[in-house]
Amino acid sequence: MGAMSVRTQSSEPSEANHRAGFACFVGRPNAGKSTLTNALVGQKVAITADQPQTTRHTVRGIVHRPDAQLILVDTPGLHKPRTLLGQRLNDIVRTTWAEVDVIGFCLPANEKLGPGDRFIAKELASIKKTPKIAIVTKTDLVDSKTLAEQLIAIHQLGMELGFEWAEIVPVSAVGDEQVDLLADLIVPLLPEGPALYPEGDLTDEPEQVMVAELIREAALEGVRDELPHSIAVVVEEMLPREDRPADKPLLDIHAFVYIERPSQKGIIIGPKGKRLKEVGIKSRKQIEALLGTPVFLDLHVKVAKDWQRDPRQLRKLGF
Repeated sequence: MGAMSVRTQSSEPSEANHRAGFACFVGRPNAGKSTLTNALVGQKVAITADQPQTTRHTVRGIVHRPDAQLILVDTPGLHKPRTLLGQRLNDIVRTTWAEVDVIGFCLPANEKLGPGDRFIAKELASIKKTPKIAIVTKTDLVDSKTLAEQLIAIHQLGMELGFEWAEIVPVSAVGDEQVDLLADLIVPLLPEGPALYPEGDLTDEPEQVMVAELIREAALEGVRDELPHSIAVVVEEMLPREDRPADKPLLDIHAFVYIERPSQKGIIIGPKGKRLKEVGIKSRKQIEALLGTPVFLDLHVKVAKDWQRDPRQLRKLGF
């Protein structure tokens, strides 16, 4: 009988049933977290790249629906820490997980569950209260038999660790398959309440941080092996150029690319400054697309000795 009364209740359209809350997607690097965030929000918000550690800051995408507002919190990847930075990132991850309303664990359909997935699932198992959804990404890359096997394996993984997934959902953000369905499944797990952000906000990430991410991504392009993540970018200032006609604005952006060792300078700058110039051109185009305004980008490379291990430098670089 209980279920009946609930059903009659939920069919009455009511403003009071609006839900709002936070979800975060976790998973190994390249499990499709950022792509999924972008597909749900409908715009490029988080920064996608094939390298762990590209989404360093909490980028939130906001999904506005008539019945709900879903705020997506992007946590940096959880990994076995080797440096102070790694440790600090892991602490951020755990506190974030404990504070959200739903956790979506992204597992690519085209890769068998591995030790990295187990490591994360074990951590998830320790966060008892938060409902967990397993999201099987990249379903466009596998046949239905492989997908079925993956769904069973994920179900069993939860059972082994003593919890049950609230949902197991296959999606393909690239093919836009079932992305709306995913939102439909997350929404009921959110607490009831009014919208937390005004309509139209897609991300509350400060623009400077997003600009820094775009520059960092362009700087890493092609040199990942030599400088996996010993690059940090700080945008010193973003100012509209004075004396410009209203219909031809220009934004001046001054940014520093920090590396750990002098020997890395040549790699970033390239022969006769060619590489740094390419980085500037590439990131400028993306920044202009993001901000919708022409940009003058001034890039400088600086050495900040061993910044990943130095608490003072980490603070200065925004960690």
